[in-house]
Amino acid sequence: MFTDITKRKFLKASAKSIVAATGAYGMFTIMPSKAAGLIKHPSPKSLGFQMPQEAVAHERTFMQWPVNKSVYQEPDFLFDVQKNIALIANTISQFEPVIMFADKVYHASAKTILSDKVELWDIATDDLWCRDSGPVFLKNDKNQLAVLSFNFNGWGNKQVHKNDGRIAQKIAQKLGAHLFDSGLVGEAGGFDYDGAGTMIAHESSWVNENRNHASRNEIEQRLMEAVGAQKIIWSAGIKGKDLTDYHIDSLARFVKPGVVYIQVPDQMDQYDPWSRAAFETLEVLKETADADDTILEVIDVPEPVIRRSKQDDFAASYPNYYVCNGAVICAEYGDEETDTIAKNTLKELYPKREIVQLNVDALGEVGGGIHCATQQQPKSSGIWTA
Repeated sequence: MFTDITKRKFLKASAKSIVAATGAYGMFTIMPSKAAGLIKHPSPKSLGFQMPQEAVAHERTFMQWPVNKSVYQEPDFLFDVQKNIALIANTISQFEPVIMFADKVYHASAKTILSDKVELWDIATDDLWCRDSGPVFLKNDKNQLAVLSFNFNGWGNKQVHKNDGRIAQKIAQKLGAHLFDSGLVGEAGGFDYDGAGTMIAHESSWVNENRNHASRNEIEQRLMEAVGAQKIIWSAGIKGKDLTDYHIDSLARFVKPGVVYIQVPDQMDQYDPWSRAAFETLEVLKETADADDTILEVIDVPEPVIRRSKQDDFAASYPNYYVCNGAVICAEYGDEETDTIAKNTLKELYPKREIVQLNVDALGEVGGGIHCATQQQPKSSGIWTA
């Protein structure tokens, strides 16, 4: 079943079946080769652009309506996933405007479970992961907005993305904003940025031939030029064990410059590659200085032990939360103790925001969470058109 392709586990046989059924993976059949060339236009960083940290004021939130029946072959499960997306969108809409991308043929059915506050735009989608396939926004020193593309190729051609691969370009066109090409293939869920010069990332999501034919040093330079950073803190991550090759946003997030929130098990399991990788990233973060030469403060929370979902590869990630205007939208998994610890920790880290916990287990069963499903547009003074 294609519903077995999660962010913790993907079946190569299923990926091959997608190719057999469609003849290609989507519009970016050989996109990784694009990143091998030199970028000949000015980079965002050279023009004074930078990606704002998520906690800054937002204009609105963008999300995507999942519909692709080759990804979600079971109608009942697809509806469960759509209900989770609607719950997230309806909740965020209490704090800021929400735009849902969906082909117009799906608008009527989507409206039956979406709040009237959620606006639908006629932009075709395949899946729900707007963090990865949606537009990334940058601002310059005049507070003007531009759009950045990471040339989404379905996490290394593991999933169809004919529509999702076009979304960043379509949003730039709709807003009349300049579209920067990062010169890389990847996803915004594959890094986290503090808004002040420092990124964190797993090498496995970027230094990977399914996305980029380039050295880590070359990829690092392009990432920093695209986002406006001065330093990337790398940890190894894990290749080939999940759809994303271990996105960092499922493990660790910047709360603000100098402070990182991370989820780790109580004890390392030497036989579990996810446990080993989590502790490796924890040690790297504890021992590494940021762009301002300050050792990071690392706040850790435990993994949930008791969960409603009994799926073996269920993705239960407290760091996969979303910061919107006035609130933090986060998941709870049915473990009263760890759910409470996670919520109370977020209350301390975001004292001026309401902490809202949601049951989004259907997203966990396809390997992601609330952060994966959202993308923010920061407030600005206008649009930069070059």
